[in-house]
Amino acid sequence: MTLVTFANVIARYVFNDNILWALETTVFLFAWLVLLGASYCVKITAHLGVDAVIGLASPPVRRILVLTSVVCCLAFSILLLIGAWQYWSPFFGRQVWYEVNDIPMPAFLQFLSDWLNEGERYEKMPRFIPYFALPLGMALLTFRFLQAGWRVLKGEQETLIAAHETDIDSAGVAPVDRITDLPDPGERR
Repeated sequence: MTLVTFANVIARYVFNDNILWALETTVFLFAWLVLLGASYCVKITAHLGVDAVIGLASPPVRRILVLTSVVCCLAFSILLLIGAWQYWSPFFGRQVWYEVNDIPMPAFLQFLSDWLNEGERYEKMPRFIPYFALPLGMALLTFRFLQAGWRVLKGEQETLIAAHETDIDSAGVAPVDRITDLPDPGERR
């Protein structure tokens, strides 16, 4: 994605031309990055969250609250999965001939035209390929929330969100006091 954008900037400003398919490719790649990255962040508990209220609760109550949040996240991701499937499936079914605006069809994917487009070669990439990020990303997100819920039930995980400073301090890592670590302005080195 970065290379495509960089190449397009060079083409525009150095050669006064552009790569026609670069913008659309970048948009689709960014969608894939975000949708697949969201599920990966659930897997490694890297999502940010506010746990001020949950932190005040006792461990059994905290576990119930975390499981409640898992159920809410699962409900949300299932709704998104249903919506993503309803949006994507027409592009794979009846409207398989819809193509994206600018991205040329790669030669190694032309076998799809024999299967899906009645043998007529695709000029541009069919929309069902880049749009598949939606149902795939939501299915992975739902799966990761199920995994996280199972880990919370088994006691292997306590929260859905990233670690905090207190977790780092309790692990034996000394906190950095930025005010006292600054050099004295009058001190010469």
